[in-house]
Formats: sequence, C-alpha cells, structure tokens
Amino acid sequence: MRDLIVAVDIGTASARAGVFDRGGAMLARADRPIAMRRPRENHADHDSEDIWRAVCASVREACGLAGVAAGRVAAIGFDATCSLVVRDRAGRPLAVSEDGDERWDTIVWLDHRALAEADFCTATRHPALLHAGEVMSPEMQMPKLMWLKRNRPEQWARAGYFFDLADFVTWRATGSPARSRCTTTAKWNYLAHEAQPWNESFLAAIGLSDLTGRGGLPTETLPAGRPVGRLTREAAAELGLDDGVVAGAGLIDAYAGALGVLGPYAGTPDVLERQFALVGGTSSCIVALSRQMKPGFGLWGPYYEAALPGFWLMEGGQSAAGALLDHLVRGHSAGGEPTAARHAEIVARIAALRREEGAAFAARLHVLPDFHGNRSPFGDPHALGVISGLTLDASFDGLCRLYWRSAIAIALGIRHVLEQFEACGYAPEALHLTGGHLRNPLLTELYRDVTGRPLVVTHEGDGMLLGTAMTAAVAGGLYSDLAAAGAAMYPGGRTLFPDPGRKAGYDRDYRRFLTLHRHRRELEAIN
Repeated sequence: MRDLIVAVDIGTASARAGVFDRGGAMLARADRPIAMRRPRENHADHDSEDIWRAVCASVREACGLAGVAAGRVAAIGFDATCSLVVRDRAGRPLAVSEDGDERWDTIVWLDHRALAEADFCTATRHPALLHAGEVMSPEMQMPKLMWLKRNRPEQWARAGYFFDLADFVTWRATGSPARSRCTTTAKWNYLAHEAQPWNESFLAAIGLSDLTGRGGLPTETLPAGRPVGRLTREAAAELGLDDGVVAGAGLIDAYAGALGVLGPYAGTPDVLERQFALVGGTSSCIVALSRQMKPGFGLWGPYYEAALPGFWLMEGGQSAAGALLDHLVRGHSAGGEPTAARHAEIVARIAALRREEGAAFAARLHVLPDFHGNRSPFGDPHALGVISGLTLDASFDGLCRLYWRSAIAIALGIRHVLEQFEACGYAPEALHLTGGHLRNPLLTELYRDVTGRPLVVTHEGDGMLLGTAMTAAVAGGLYSDLAAAGAAMYPGGRTLFPDPGRKAGYDRDYRRFLTLHRHRRELEAIN
C-alpha cells in the first residue's frame, strides 16, 4: 500500500529529505551539504549534479532511518531555492561563469552579477513589471539570463534548457521538461493569468526574444499539487525508491514553507487572507495570499496561482537575514565560524547582558540590515548596510552587542515590509514562522515584540518539507486538493504573543530605523 510521502527541500547550503505519513507526521529526516563557490564578488555558482547527488543521498538515508520500503511511497515532492540551471541541448551542464568549468552550471539565487541587467529591465517600465513590484531584482531569472547572453554568448548558443532549480530536479527525476507554475510565475515574469503568459513585447524589450525556444520553456505550466510524472528507473534507483512513485510539480522553497504553515487555512479563504507566513533563513520573506490582485511597489508579485489555485501570492522580504548574522560573526575578531553552537553561545551571553544592563544594553548602536540590497519595501538591490554607534570594543561582549542590534534591525525590517503590505490593502493579523529562524530565540522574541503581532510556531518546525509533502500528497492521489491535504497534515502549533511592555522602546527604535534610511538617501544624494 502506497501511503507515505517523501519531501525534499534544497536550500543554499544543503539538501534535506523527510518521510511523512498521510497525517503529516515526519517519520525521519536526513540532509547532505551542497557545494557553492564564489569566484568573484557578487558571483555564486552551484554544481547541479552535486545537488542531485545530495538529494539522492538524503532521500536514501531518510527512508532507511524510517525503515520504509520503496513500495510504500506514493509520491515525492521537491522544493528549492530559485537558482538558475543551464544545460545544453543534450541535457549536459553548461558553465555559467567566465572560467568555463562546465561543472558549475547553476547561478545561485543570491548571486547579484546581473545588477546592470536588472536596472535595464526596470528602466523599460514595461507593464509586466507590475507583477514584480515595478522593480526588477538581480535575484530574478531574466536579469541572470540577460547576463549569460551578453557575457557568455557561446554558452547561450549551446543552450537547450534553462531550469529553475526545482524544475531541474523534477526533470532529473522523471525525464519530463514540464515547468512549475510556482517557479515560472514568481521568477520568470510568466503571467499565469494571461492568455499569452510569456509577454513577447517584454522579452523583446530586454533582448530575450529567443528565450522560450532556446531554453525549452513551455507555454503551459503545472500548478502546485499536479503530478509531473513517475520516476524513471534510473532516478528511482539513485533515490532508493521505485518507478511507481509519482513526482509532484516543484515549488520555490519559501512558498513551500508558506504552504506548510498556512495550509490548514486553505479551505477558509476569509481566514487565510489575514494569516501571513514569515519564512526566515539565509534571507527572509513574508508571504501573503489573496483572492484579489493587490500590487504594490517593492513587493514581489502578485503572482497568480503560485501556491494555491485561484489565489494571488505576494512576497516581501530581506535579501540577507540569517546571512547577515553569519557575516557579522565570521567577520568580527571575537567571532569565528558561525556554527549553531557559536550562535547559541552569543544568544546566551546576550540574555545575560540584557539582564544586567536592561534597556541600556547596546542602546546607542543602530543598524540598517541592507548588506545585500533592500528587497522590500524599496526594491533597491544597490542599497548598502549601515552601522551607527561603533566603538573600539573588539571583545566577545562587543560582538554580542552588535549581534543583538542587528537582530533588532532584521525585525524592524520585517515591520517595515508589513507596513507596505498594509498600504496595499492587506490586513495581517498573525505571523506564522518557519525556517531556520525558529532555532534562534532572539529572532522569535523580536518578531512578535517588534511587529506587535502574534507569532504562530508549528509543532513541526520544518515548514518547507511539510508544505512540499502536502503538495506531493495531492500529486500522489492521497488527497483530492491542497485544502484537504493542508487540513489533514498540519500538526498544530502554539501562539506567542507580543510583550506590551516593550512596545514603546521598539517604536522608538523604529523611528530611528526610518531616520537611518532617510540619512542614507541624503548621503548618497550629495554630489
């Protein structure tokens, strides 16, 4: 009897696999690291075959730990970062950087090599940009593809497939080149609500008229929960499964996380529209769902049916969140490698210093967290971080002060993004947190106290795997639709309420945060 689901979440640094029963309980989990190289500033590459090997190894281990026979697995689902995989007409890897090493065939989502191309797209003021916050980000696929065509024309001429990473993995698993509506709508300027979803005038304006033919991009896409096909015999053997397993359409990792925490509300639209997902990891993003199209400057979307049928999805967030804290630890003389243990040591010392010093702790330190640009609400990939109030203190306590105020800045940034959502007609009542930030007690405290909103934490901490399992369960026929899967598989959670005694202090911090933004603009405007 096929009654189990395997879900795979491919992040920036690792691939994780979980085995779930039809009630949403995770029976086992395993993960494997994936390689990333940084050949130069703003460049980051993956090796897609290394990613596939990590996926297969994590699935085999998770199934082994769960004691699961291949014949019990009904479906497998994949979510991934929005990295760009480039293959030739025979499906072989093509190098994406100047050194020509074909192994490195994937431009990582966080890569900012295409800043000039993103600016070019924005300058067109094309109506298609209404569904990109009116500003093109270098994290999107069109600027990356423009960069490839301009800077590696010989690779462009050899190309036969361009994949979002999740779609690459479903292709590798099934042999089908079908594309997910989730990935194409959110990252490829594919307008799923239009009769002609690939906007030819926009592609012409940015020099990519040959994109769909060159990259094997279909006109029709598959919504979340739709099957792509069954595993090939070769892929099944590599995964430790069998060719009776169905693979579901791929997902963007953050949107899988949103489904994992918002899934139980899919059948009650009035409630769903007031619940926001907060997905925190290397970056952070807020995901909202609405039955009406509500565009807004600096917010990504609205994307039609990127997650749920009949719903528009809107996203806002920060390009560097967990990555910023890692960067500060790694770069500080008292820091070192930002391991989980090191973060925990810092968090524990911050708790002690707060008890000793109270509200005076690091009170004159102020941070703008835009170290990798401002994704929302300014839509400015050129924005830079700011730290005000530094001294010559190079001690561990000095690092803790900087870490604490940077964590506050990340939460203030989320508050800033929420205000932009409200200006566009959204009404967030609660935040549902998932991702790596669940393991950082400072961030879980600050998200509720700084935003002034309840924070819901699910009993199953890995929302990305859970959301992917929900969609795979539908693809495998275990549930009729995502509303049914969400209601049956959601494990419940607990609600953490903001401390009203801290409101005045964080309101003051927020005013200073906005002042820092204004002063940064003033400084950069001086000729």
